[in-house]
Amino acid sequence: MPGKGGAAEMHIESIRLKNFKSFKDVKMLEIPSCCVVVGANGAGKSTLFDVFGFLRDCLTFNVRQALQTRGGYSEIISRGEDPSLPIEIEVKFRLEIARVNRLVTYLLRIGQERNRPVVRREILRYKRGRYGSPFRFLDFTDGSGYAITNEELFDKSDEELIREPQSVGRDVLAIKGLGQFERFKAASAFRQLIENWHVSDFHINLARGSKDAAGYADHLSVTGDNLQLVAKNIHESAPDVFARIVAAMKRRVPGVSEVTPVPTPDGRLLLRFRDDSFVDPFVDRYVSDGTIKMFAYLVLLYDPEPHSLLCVEEPENQLYPTLLWELAEEFRAYANRGGQVFVSTHSPDFLNAVGVNEVFWLVKRQGFTEVRRARDNAQISSFMADGDQMGRLWKQGFFEGSDP
Repeated sequence: MPGKGGAAEMHIESIRLKNFKSFKDVKMLEIPSCCVVVGANGAGKSTLFDVFGFLRDCLTFNVRQALQTRGGYSEIISRGEDPSLPIEIEVKFRLEIARVNRLVTYLLRIGQERNRPVVRREILRYKRGRYGSPFRFLDFTDGSGYAITNEELFDKSDEELIREPQSVGRDVLAIKGLGQFERFKAASAFRQLIENWHVSDFHINLARGSKDAAGYADHLSVTGDNLQLVAKNIHESAPDVFARIVAAMKRRVPGVSEVTPVPTPDGRLLLRFRDDSFVDPFVDRYVSDGTIKMFAYLVLLYDPEPHSLLCVEEPENQLYPTLLWELAEEFRAYANRGGQVFVSTHSPDFLNAVGVNEVFWLVKRQGFTEVRRARDNAQISSFMADGDQMGRLWKQGFFEGSDP
């Protein structure tokens, strides 16, 4: 099971969406550890990433608040669909539960009743082995259901599993309430995973400037507004990691020779960047947007405890094109350390660094999004096998309906 603040060995294998904004009925199958998503503006890339943010908000708050922050149920359900139809999200992922690697399915179905959101169905299930039907370890309908309390006996066919009846608020996820208790192992493990997801919404202006020296410093926040605190924490607790971050900065940003978290006389904290061409260092307020963003990405990607899931939209913004190949390699290295990565991009330079098995592209047809995979396209696969590059193929129009 995941440690608090660290990544578990989780891998999302497939996602199915019904009636979630532009995703009327789609599946993403055989998702790789490092998944790169491309598509024209408005094709649904941000919506796909918001599925993860929506699940996390449902868990952190409740379903009603998660919907309200996105404009309400009417703004989430697919355009033109009957409002009595449910929104449905299904995620299949691999996770170690009771010391066994399982293929787990989480199904969430949300509807409306008297203009109020209701969790119509919530199921968490996995199989005993490779074959046979999955067993439901958590099964709730309209706030009532059960969860299994002795999952560790699941593989012992002669032992009876105990179903404990429970009830939760009708707009509250069962994994939110039951996941607080160790005896509900599947719910607890999945809750901890979702809490550890990072769906980036980085803002350079929030990452700049001096910050209060006291605050959350375990991981970079979604907006990056605690960059100085996290850098200081890594600098002090993992100096070898911080040295690798600075070494990467030296390779990628000309002139940068040192980055140091520095306390100010008024008890705050800022970052100091030293350029060998000048006697005096620069504080982060005066360095370029690209320098701040590259440093923030390195702090995120070299995190000693990677997130179980990392989502980043268009990391190429403010960065020089020649830096993007190495940045793509950093994302892949992060995924290899145990944190699955989803990245969206409009950059051919970034795409040139990725493989045919890593790319999906989104296409809008009659107002709804379709999901395609690069390796399933015979022409793209053939060109890649002959040594071509993904970004070149994208620029040349081989990704039908997904012009750069």
